[in-house]
Amino acid sequence: MGLLKALDPPAFLGDLNAAQKKKWSKYISDRLDGELGAASGHHFYNPLVTDTAADMKTAEISWTAFPRLVQISAATDEQRWQKADASRDEQDEYCEWSVERDKKSKITKVTFTCESPEYWQRLAEENPAKVLELYQKYISKSVKKSDLFSGGAYVPRNKWNNSTTMGAMHLVQDNNTLFAELNIAVRSTIIRKIRGTILTGERELIDCGRYGAPQRHSDPHIGGEINALARQQADVTIANPVGLYIRDLDTVGWAAPDGSDPKKYWKIVRGDAKHAVRAVYEVPSTKKFKVGDITINGQPIEYGGQITDFITIKVMGQACRFGKSTAAPVTSCVPGASFAPGAVTAGAAPASTGLTRA
Repeated sequence: MGLLKALDPPAFLGDLNAAQKKKWSKYISDRLDGELGAASGHHFYNPLVTDTAADMKTAEISWTAFPRLVQISAATDEQRWQKADASRDEQDEYCEWSVERDKKSKITKVTFTCESPEYWQRLAEENPAKVLELYQKYISKSVKKSDLFSGGAYVPRNKWNNSTTMGAMHLVQDNNTLFAELNIAVRSTIIRKIRGTILTGERELIDCGRYGAPQRHSDPHIGGEINALARQQADVTIANPVGLYIRDLDTVGWAAPDGSDPKKYWKIVRGDAKHAVRAVYEVPSTKKFKVGDITINGQPIEYGGQITDFITIKVMGQACRFGKSTAAPVTSCVPGASFAPGAVTAGAAPASTGLTRA
């Protein structure tokens, strides 16, 4: 298959011109090279530098979008939905959302995004006019350039992208970054052999390797699935275009007042079906009901978090040269790791690959 010619913008978005896309490709490639240089014993490769072999396969790695840290700290469903809806800082599974309501506080629309702040920072540097255009298109026609920029610099947490009520243009929670994804992806390709045993469980791998947050849905699962690819003595990378994507919304157990299919009110508005980065859940004005009238397992939708329970986020892993990687297992954990050698962390489970031929 050869060398990849360029690392495309997330979702193959067309916001950048040809020259700017080249800059984006170099930006991501340089970051990858930095991560590779800092991680000894990895099985990761930069597809701009190392060719992708003909035996290449991809693996869809997905997880629940609702924040697990909120889930495990709440006593009831309503408590967790309320907490997650209250602040974008609680929404840490690479998916953030904003809720719109009518005068009676009934939900009319929920917007979801998984776009990385790094992409928007670069877009703002290259084409600030496009940033304003996109905010006006997706958030509000009332957005002004002065709302988004201060002293010529883009403000990611501006008033239109800093709450769960004023809109959500891209991710702002501290852990929800593309670079965090790359860091986890590279470091999780290190095969760890502790006291003669290869680690395979998601939790023991993240505890030993110290990448990401072990209590989240996303980080240990991403690490476990990617490590499963590496354990096949393969070279591993993130499929082009590098990014995080909305996988799907599952509406089993949902019901609309008129008997219509609740899934029809889910719409990808940026990206495509395979690379969705922005979606909305909204009932058309031609209908005589609103999102808040739809039920999930018999309960009306009162929080955006209820919908998020049924959304999955994904990243696409890619592997090749199966059985040929020469990187030897690392026989120690990262200094300061919480993993105790010789003991499997409670709840750890083997990761599956979900491999498909490209």
